[in-house]
Amino acid sequence: MTRPTGLEAHPDIVAMRAKYERASSSMAAQVIDGLTLLAGLYLAISPWVVGFNGLSRLSVSNMVTGLALAALALGFASAFGRTYGLTWIAPILGVWTILSPWIIRSHTTGSIWNNVITGIVILLLGLGAMAVGNRKMPMRQ
Repeated sequence: MTRPTGLEAHPDIVAMRAKYERASSSMAAQVIDGLTLLAGLYLAISPWVVGFNGLSRLSVSNMVTGLALAALALGFASAFGRTYGLTWIAPILGVWTILSPWIIRSHTTGSIWNNVITGIVILLLGLGAMAVGNRKMPMRQ
């Protein structure tokens, strides 16, 4: 006889998923997920909005990072019970967004301001998403 391995074998998996699904159905979680999706989409198009699309390395970085963040936000919004373990990635993407103009060595004043402000927003939203999963939720009967 074989036994299931991994998280699926955890005796409290149903209760854990139910807790995270309740957390994700709260108004705060829905607002955070929506704003995170919008921040990711904005970051992806920001080189063309702000006008630094000539800086190809930073433009590509912002587009890839923004689309990755938008995909994470969609995962959080649609299946938080299965993706809550990935919430730590969002604040890291925010920090990367803040530091990327200097790390990539491709920046203008507009691109720096854009990335710093957008990165701070992403960092705060990511911390908010992490807090949603760690919140004590009342049990539903």
